[in-house]
Amino acid sequence: MTEFSPDGGVLSARLIGAVAGSAISLVYLLPKGRREAAVRFLTGVTCGMIFGGPMGVWCARQLALEESLTSAEIMLAGATLASFLAWWGLGLLVRLTARNRLDGSPPSP
Repeated sequence: MTEFSPDGGVLSARLIGAVAGSAISLVYLLPKGRREAAVRFLTGVTCGMIFGGPMGVWCARQLALEESLTSAEIMLAGATLASFLAWWGLGLLVRLTARNRLDGSPPSP
């Protein structure tokens, strides 16, 4: 397995993947306002930067692509997927909690 050293190519692939994952997520679950968009975007980019490496390695192993991809490609794919999942998950959580909030009363069945 290739080593993820702190070179510029891998770092830029991580950043590009994190931003791309957040941007792709706009197509699937649009934010309702600027604040929600900013929070979800920053969460997506942060999660892509932090979890991009582990997610990329996990995906490459699951698909048996470790030998076929460079470390920058693995990082790009991992950061994109981590960012996309964070954005989508946070958006879904916001929508579910907003739907179940009824003036302090418990949610209806």
